[in-house]
Formats: sequence, C-alpha cells, structure tokens
Amino acid sequence: MNRRVHITEVVLRDANQSLIATRMPRSDFEDILETMDQAGYYSLEVWGGATFDSCLRYLDEDPWERLRFIRSKVKNTKLQMLLRGQNILGYRHYSDDTVRAFVRKSVENGIDIIRIFDALNDPHNMATAIDECLKAGGHAQGTICYTISPIHTFENYVALGKTLEKMGCNSICIKDMAGIMSPQICYDLVKALKKDLRIPVYVHSHTTTGLAQMTLLKAIEAGADGVDTAISIFSGGTSHPSTESLVYTLNEMNIDSGVDLKVCKKINDHFKPVQERFLKEGGLNPSVLTTKIDALNYQIPGGMLSNLISQLTAVDKLDKLDEVLAETPNVRKDMGYPPLVTPMSQMVGSQAVTNVLTGARYKLISKEVKAYCRGEYGHSPAPISEELMKLALGDEKPYEGRYDDMIEPEIPGAKEYLGDLAESEEDVLSYVAFPQQAEAFLKERKLKKALKVSYTITEAK
Repeated sequence: MNRRVHITEVVLRDANQSLIATRMPRSDFEDILETMDQAGYYSLEVWGGATFDSCLRYLDEDPWERLRFIRSKVKNTKLQMLLRGQNILGYRHYSDDTVRAFVRKSVENGIDIIRIFDALNDPHNMATAIDECLKAGGHAQGTICYTISPIHTFENYVALGKTLEKMGCNSICIKDMAGIMSPQICYDLVKALKKDLRIPVYVHSHTTTGLAQMTLLKAIEAGADGVDTAISIFSGGTSHPSTESLVYTLNEMNIDSGVDLKVCKKINDHFKPVQERFLKEGGLNPSVLTTKIDALNYQIPGGMLSNLISQLTAVDKLDKLDEVLAETPNVRKDMGYPPLVTPMSQMVGSQAVTNVLTGARYKLISKEVKAYCRGEYGHSPAPISEELMKLALGDEKPYEGRYDDMIEPEIPGAKEYLGDLAESEEDVLSYVAFPQQAEAFLKERKLKKALKVSYTITEAK
C-alpha cells in the first residue's frame, strides 16, 4: 500500500449526537476507550458540538472531567473536538476573552485537534479561536460548511480555503452537515482545494440522503487526506458512513487507513448493547436510521428535521410539516442563504414554523433572527432581504464591523458571581457558556460534597 488516508472515528461525538441526541453517558464507553486507542484511528472525535451542553443538562457529568478521563485512557490517538468559532459550544457569540480561555483550556485538558467552523462561513468569526488554538499548541482545522445556493460556488469555497490557510490553519475540513454533497461535486471540490492549498484536506458528511458512502470514496479518489466515519452499529441514517465498510473498501483498493478491522469488531461488539438499550428505551428513534432523500430538496440536516417535528408535535400541528419544509428555503433565502448548521439551522427552522403557524410571513420575528439581522452573528453570505430587515429592525441600523469587539469581557463577572461554587477556571467557563445549566450543576456538586463530608465524619464517630 503506497497511500495513507486518515480515519476519524465519531461515535463518541457526532454519531451519538446525530442518532441519540448526545445522550451517551461516560459509563457507556469508558471500558472500551483503551481498545479504541489501539484501533489505528488518526483521531477520535470526543468533545464539542452538543456534548458540553448535554453533559450539564442531561447526564449530570462535568464535561471537562469527561474529557480528562478520555485523555487518561487514550494515549496514542489524537483527540478531536468541534468548536463553533465565536459561538464556542453555545448558541450566541461570546467575548474574545471567553473564546481564548475556552480554546486554551480545551487543549490543556487533552484536545489535540480543534475543528473550527462558523455557521455563516465568516472567517472573522473563526479568527480568534484559530489564533488561540495555534498559540496553545493545538492543531487548528479550519472548516468550510458546505451548502447549496446561488452564491455558494466553487470559487467562493476555494477562496475561503485559501483564507483559512493564510490565517494559519493546519488543515481544512469540508463539513457537509446535511449529507447533500454529491460524489461528483465532492470530487471536484477536493481536487480544486488540493490544487490550490498546501495543507491537508478532510471531508465530513452524513448518510442522511444515502450519498455519503459514495461521497467519501470520491473524496479519497480526489486526494482527500482523511474522512470521518462511525463504528457500524452507530452508522447510517442521520449519522455517518460505517468505519468498517470504508476500511474494507480501502483495503481492497490498496489504500492504507491504518485501522485494524479486528479491533473494530471488538469496538462494535461493545456498542451493540448500548444501541439496543437506546432503541428499547426510545432514545433512538428508528426513523432516524432511514434515508431522507427530501433533504436534497430542502437541505435540512437530520437534527434540524427532528427539531421541526418536535416543535410541531408540541403544538399538535404536525400536519403542517410539509408547509414548514416548503417555507424553510424561502426563509433561508430571505436571510441571505446561511448554511443550515447550528445555530443558523435552529434560527431558520423556528422562523419557518412561526411563519406557517401564524399564517403570515414575519408577523412574529424571533429575537435571534433580529440579532442576526443586526449583525450580531457576523456577515450574512448574501444580503438579507430588505423586507425582512425592515420588519426585524424598523429604522434601527445594523452593526458595522465586527460585533464581537463590542462584547465586554465575561470571565471576571462570572468569577465574582460564582464565588466558591467555582473550583477552577473550567467551572467559570462552563457557567459563561451555559449559565443556568452550569450553576445548577455546580450547586448540586457542592451539596453532594458537603453530604459526603458529613457522612464521613459521622462514620468516623
């Protein structure tokens, strides 16, 4: 074999986020980590995305401690995370001091590679995180969020790749969050990027539409340096192509992935009862395992579709789903064709639901969409429609320049507010990112420690 292709295993982050809403506790994977470390993966994606929020909100876990534990067991394989640029892991823009501290602490706690993206593909929103990642000694992977629109052209994608390389990124990732990138388009885009860039190019896609297996293979044929896959029991549907299937195929093509299929079987066997439990308890809905070809028309990622269904079901209006799906591209166009990735997917989807349920377009406009129109999320890919701007802002003028320069430092106030609840800088960052969830978690932790001390004293007596 004369060529090496890197494989990033995503079962601990994106696969579990895509299929079971990031509800996998540490207890489900802690015993298999050392085996995963021996599989030959280039990296394990273990953190970022929704894992941080889910740990605090649903799993009663300290996300930082979760990361440190994984690092203690994984000695040979790089650990990777997904970061939303100036949004870090939340749903709004944070101050530069928060972004820098969060990135620095991520590296200190065990992350090697940070995949940094922005929902608008605005490099200004990635600059601070990229700069701090490099200063902290991490691998900064700049990201191109793939979407389809009149303004998202090959030329623009290649130009963004060049910009990210000039900003110091160690590699580039094409992130196809909805699984809508066709095999041929991917081949041509990877070829174009490899021709003009000197840094490695990686490809990430979802099997939502049934294209991703072919898309990743064409990416590799075009010269991609690495791809993302999920161990087979957590692959398919809104997740990712199967690790074992791709490795088997590459072996047949005389391409070395470095991954040992015998070790993969041990990993897959470990996760089989986990998947079965989530199916039995309802945490894994079988519908997310099916192919959603309509996503090619609406460009709606699986997670976004689930959220739309949830919103409509909550108000007993699921019969309006087709209208909402048809309205979503219209809202996206009015908002300047943002890629449908967090937080833009939630913004566009919720506004489409509101437009349909109120029976009038933009009769009610969410505070998030108004903030977007003000420029609080960065520069829209194309101009926002004049009608939406007028309805959202009235006579108010949008921000000019970089909105994040106006955000006051957040860490000093958070430290003062938390007092002795915060035992570390990581605790403060958890609070800044998710105030309500983190404060509740920290109070519960303090109470548990107090009860434990009380019990220990009583036992001693």
